[in-house]
Amino acid sequence: MKTTKKWWMRTLVGAAAALAAMGSACAQETLKIGLLATLEGPFAAPGQDGMRGADLALIQKKGMAGGKKIEFIKVSSDATPDKAVAATRKAVEQDKVPIMIGPLSGDEGIAVKNYAKTQPGVTFINGSSGAQGATLVDPAPNFYRFNTEGAQWMVGLGEHALAKGYKKVYLVGEDYGFPYSQVQGFMAGYCAKGGKVVDKAWVPLGTKDYASVIAKVPKDIDALLVVLGGSDAVNFLTQYEQAGGDKPMIGGSITVDQTVLNFKGKRRESLLGTASAGPMADSIDTPEWKKFVADYKANFKDGFPSPSLFAYLYYINTKATLDALDAVKGDLSNGQKAYRDALQKTNFVGPAGTVKIDANRNGVGTTYITEVAKAADGSFYNKVVKTVPNITETLGLSEADFKKMGLGSRDVPDCRK
Repeated sequence: MKTTKKWWMRTLVGAAAALAAMGSACAQETLKIGLLATLEGPFAAPGQDGMRGADLALIQKKGMAGGKKIEFIKVSSDATPDKAVAATRKAVEQDKVPIMIGPLSGDEGIAVKNYAKTQPGVTFINGSSGAQGATLVDPAPNFYRFNTEGAQWMVGLGEHALAKGYKKVYLVGEDYGFPYSQVQGFMAGYCAKGGKVVDKAWVPLGTKDYASVIAKVPKDIDALLVVLGGSDAVNFLTQYEQAGGDKPMIGGSITVDQTVLNFKGKRRESLLGTASAGPMADSIDTPEWKKFVADYKANFKDGFPSPSLFAYLYYINTKATLDALDAVKGDLSNGQKAYRDALQKTNFVGPAGTVKIDANRNGVGTTYITEVAKAADGSFYNKVVKTVPNITETLGLSEADFKKMGLGSRDVPDCRK
């Protein structure tokens, strides 16, 4: 009997040890998540900062979510839809990631949304893409965007421009989905209150020579509405300076973002006072924003003086991704139903306000009207002058009025006369 008892004791101890080892192994199970940003082309610098934002969200979670170790499978695009889909396909179909975060740029988002429809077993979460068409038109049930989009970011800026005396403006913008959305968000209020956009110069993404565009800028305008980003914005600002341009500017959300503000050149000084708008601002005075900035600076010595819009957007989208994994304890079974239900219920206070989504899985949130200011250390930042809360994709209009206006495009809206 004693021998039998000892045998049972050894068996129970061994079983307990085995279960403990299995529990430890399960706790360290690795979940791969795809992460796409533009590390090539005109938005390479924004893409690098987007990656920093995603990395920061994971660092704050100590590398874990849903009881599993998280490994990012990082892939790169160049801001073109074809490259974005090819990189996404590689992560999904070759690396077998069950969750994909990205992309960065507007038309990339529309393309990835369409690809998502062919992969119903995978959940896709936006990076920073801001074209309306990614969620407002024929949305994919497995594509989530926790940030507001480009048109929402510009609501209220038109009225602010009119208050500064800018009654007639000339537009220079990149010729693709995101700038169309930005211009619509600006013009919806600007045109309704009597402002005039006398003409629009749409330029290809990646334009290096702006001489012909600058030569056509009318002399009788009050300001330039510039909706360019990355190296495109820097090239335009530099060449406009060299050509002797002196009109004040109204900037798109990424035109005077941190990825552009700290370029070198005399024209940089003339950006002081430039009005812009977006889903965040460098001078937000909340504990959540201050902690975000402090964590960013502590972890990325090669980063910007303040996190860029891209770092912020990738951060909140990645945080939502990881928080939902925690909520379901890493359960991705049954077509990821529980996980997607958790994503839909997402509601947390992020660095720039509450993060939540609507029925189309698109963000609803605050827009910040800003002006460029100079800090004591000489760095430039966007100072908040006004906030516009709870902006939806219909831009504060009724659905009927929004449909009457139509989706933003090269020619919509129009208020030249």
